[in-house]
Amino acid sequence: MGRAFEYRRAAKEKRWDKMSRIFPKLAKAITMAAKEGGGDPDMNASLRSAIQNAKAQNMPKDNIESAIKRAEGKDAADYTEINYEGKGPHGVLVFVECASDNTTRTIANVKHYFTKQGGALVPTSSLEFMFNRKAVFQFEKPEGLDVEELEFELIDAGLEEIIENEGTIYAYADYTNFGSMNDAFDAKGIEIDKANLQRIPTSPVEFSDDQLEEIEKMLDKLEEDDDVQAVFTNIA
Repeated sequence: MGRAFEYRRAAKEKRWDKMSRIFPKLAKAITMAAKEGGGDPDMNASLRSAIQNAKAQNMPKDNIESAIKRAEGKDAADYTEINYEGKGPHGVLVFVECASDNTTRTIANVKHYFTKQGGALVPTSSLEFMFNRKAVFQFEKPEGLDVEELEFELIDAGLEEIIENEGTIYAYADYTNFGSMNDAFDAKGIEIDKANLQRIPTSPVEFSDDQLEEIEKMLDKLEEDDDVQAVFTNIA
């Protein structure tokens, strides 16, 4: 009984620790979207997607509403979106997307995470061609949905590929078609669980388990940083 209790407590603490890191990032994304395009999700596709992603992570409604209101306040932080690129342990390529109100702090931290694991930052845009930027939409397949028909209907909105995996559907498009795809799903009454922009490696590389263990130490540090919104790699 005691051991089972300790296991449940450890699992709960791990879950809460993960939430404590994810929620601030989700809130920042909501605030940034609302500040840029307005606080009405019906008129702001980026905000609508940020809210969807927050709900998918079980972020409380009050937190979501507070993040939107924060964008309307006079003291709302001015976040700068900035990217960093680097090579980590064993030559892994890493693309880091940040949103910061203090870029001096952010670059110092990111550089430290790389150098501590034997990696280094590279000049901006050095790795741009190693990744394709895609709009990715994820949702559970509604009952009776004809995936092939949906694929055909979404081509005009910019759909490039649609994949079904165990009842979950992933739709891919060029990042420039994020808004048109979002509108197309809305028009069809399909509720999206997650929608975001991802950088997908053009030439994925396989690493050994030992190599991955070292790489993940650096990735964990990056993802724990409040200024880091997303981390992408060329890991296969």
